[in-house]
Amino acid sequence: MSVYESIMQGLNEAVEYEKGNLKAKAVKCTVNPVPDFDSSEITEVRTSLNMTQSTFAAVMGVSIKTVEAWEAGTNKPIGTARRMLSMLQKDNTLPMKFDIITESV
Repeated sequence: MSVYESIMQGLNEAVEYEKGNLKAKAVKCTVNPVPDFDSSEITEVRTSLNMTQSTFAAVMGVSIKTVEAWEAGTNKPIGTARRMLSMLQKDNTLPMKFDIITESV
């Protein structure tokens, strides 16, 4: 099947679904719980990325004060930030893979 045919099939299925002629397929999966991070683990993730607190804050989409509070242990990251931390912990190349950062020479 060509890319065009695949796209057309998907669009036709979407139209049929909206008309009520097609039921969505249920996908069963297990979602792993979002892990907790203590201050030292957050610092470890940041340093494994070779980032300053300022750069890390920009990557995480939070303020520098937030990163400082996480690393000092006065605040803890919430769900979405914890999920991103766990992803960065497993693969520290994600910011480059997803064009969040570009490496400067």
